[in-house]
Amino acid sequence: MEFEKWQALGNDYVIVEESRLPFELTSPRIQAICAPHTGVAADGILLLGAPDETGYVARLRIFNPDGSEAELSGNGAREAILYLRRHRWTDADSFAIQTAAGDIRPRIISETECAVDMGHAQLQSGGYPSGGLDGRGELVAGGRTWPFQHVQVGNPQCAIRVEDEHELEALDLPGIGPRIEHHELFPNRTNVSWFTELRPGVIRARIFERGVGETSASGTGATGAAVAYVVDGGQSPVAVLLDGG
Repeated sequence: MEFEKWQALGNDYVIVEESRLPFELTSPRIQAICAPHTGVAADGILLLGAPDETGYVARLRIFNPDGSEAELSGNGAREAILYLRRHRWTDADSFAIQTAAGDIRPRIISETECAVDMGHAQLQSGGYPSGGLDGRGELVAGGRTWPFQHVQVGNPQCAIRVEDEHELEALDLPGIGPRIEHHELFPNRTNVSWFTELRPGVIRARIFERGVGETSASGTGATGAAVAYVVDGGQSPVAVLLDGG
C-alpha cells in the first residue's frame, strides 16, 4: 500500500489515494494500519478519491482508528489540502473538496500552511436530539455531573467548561472520555472537549475524539470549545491552546 503520513499540531494521519489502494479499506484493516505498535500508528486515515460532482478537486473520506468513519477533521482536512496541492491535483490557491460534512473550501497560504473555513456552528442537531435550541445540557459520568454545551461543527461536539487550568490538567481523559463519548444522550457518539479560560479571549482545551481517544489537537474540537466559550459569555475572537499548539 502506498501512503504518506502527515501531521498538523501532532494530529497525525495516514494519507492514501483511492486509485492506488490495492484492497478495500475495511474496519479491521483500518484498525491494523492505525495500530500504535504493529501498524503505522496514526489518529486516522485520509482517503482521497475522485469527486462525484463537477466543481470539486477531490472527495475526502476520514476514518478513525477504530474503523468508524468521521464526518470531518479540521487538521485532517488541512493535511489533505496541502497533500493535494503538493501532488498536483490542483494548482489553485482556492478550491473545493467534498466531505461527509459538506463542502470544504480552503485557502492556500504557503507550501506548509492553509486556512480552512469550519462553516457555521449549530447548537441544535441530531447529534443531541433531546437538546433544546441552546444546546445546553448536563450528564452524569464517572460519578460526577457535567454541564455541557453541544455544538455541531461538521461532527458532534460536547464542550465542557472547567474552573481552572489545574482542574483541566488533572482530568483523567482516558477514564472519563469513553463514558461521555458513548453516553445515551448522543446516539451517534460524540467528541468531547474540556476547556478553561486563561485570560479574556484565550482558552486552553483538551480533546477526546470519538473513535480515537485523547489527541494533541483537533480543529473541530477547538472550534466546539471556542463556540461554547463565546456562547457562555467569553470574548471573541478566541485563541485556543492545545497540547499540539
